[in-house]
Amino acid sequence: MLQNRHLLGLENYPREDIQTILDTAFSFREVLDRPVKKVPALQGKTVVNLFFENSTRTRISFELAQKRLSADTVNFAASSSSLKKGESFKDTAQNIEAMKIDAVVMRHPTPGAPWHLTKFVDAIIINAGDGTHEHPTQAILDMMSLQEKFGRIEGLKIGIIGDIRHGRVALSNIYGLITMGAEVTLCGPANLIPPFITDLGVTVNHNIDEVLEWADAINILRIQRERMGIGLIPSIREYRRLFGITTERLAQHKKEIVIMHPGPMNRGVEIDSSVADSDQAIILDQVLNGVASRMSILYLLLGGKIEQPK
Repeated sequence: MLQNRHLLGLENYPREDIQTILDTAFSFREVLDRPVKKVPALQGKTVVNLFFENSTRTRISFELAQKRLSADTVNFAASSSSLKKGESFKDTAQNIEAMKIDAVVMRHPTPGAPWHLTKFVDAIIINAGDGTHEHPTQAILDMMSLQEKFGRIEGLKIGIIGDIRHGRVALSNIYGLITMGAEVTLCGPANLIPPFITDLGVTVNHNIDEVLEWADAINILRIQRERMGIGLIPSIREYRRLFGITTERLAQHKKEIVIMHPGPMNRGVEIDSSVADSDQAIILDQVLNGVASRMSILYLLLGGKIEQPK
């Protein structure tokens, strides 16, 4: 079992708990490779997916993880809820919990919203992304993908490239990777890297080619234009020239670099299609590992049981 009742973020999250999640996730990855991809581990449990922001990968990944564990799943979309009629966040949450649910998977545009939800409901809360703050389950699936590729996380050199300031994936990855003993270098435009970020134990280098020469793997983040407004980068073409991961740029480095991307990708901006679809990329592995790692998180937090196949 895990030391924390909820999964709200990876800041100060125990190393042994991250490793337990990863180890359990690999067990569920084997389940996903079976002809029957389902176990009764969470039969009788009810999980609500409470999404206040649009999502494709994360919502589908969680829903599939819940169904693979035999949990009952309820999907809540804020755009079609009573919130549009003026109902408060607190009343919505408490009305949902009154229906006897066991866990809430929550995405919200406001940093800290999942923590706020723990004050109103007794169910287990899992943060599926809160604004520009954290996205802990994405970082866990990224770490699972690295461990699958390299056999370890400790000592790996990981470059995180792109919009660090607005990327909740970046912060959760920083917390998780540093906790697990990796070295992390951030690279991107100076105004998209937060001040004092080096206090978290990372290095900042604005020269993409130096980072590529150093790194074992790079995690490429998109420019989040929907969060940043206008004017933080001169142009898409300029960004691609300085920080884009292109076939030509990679060809200059005589080494194998593992390519990661949490999606959604802006092909032709931060990453070329030829790179995203290459043998160096483990992007689709990340998607499959997302289901396995979220199965692991749900199972461990909800106290599920697995019957071994006969």
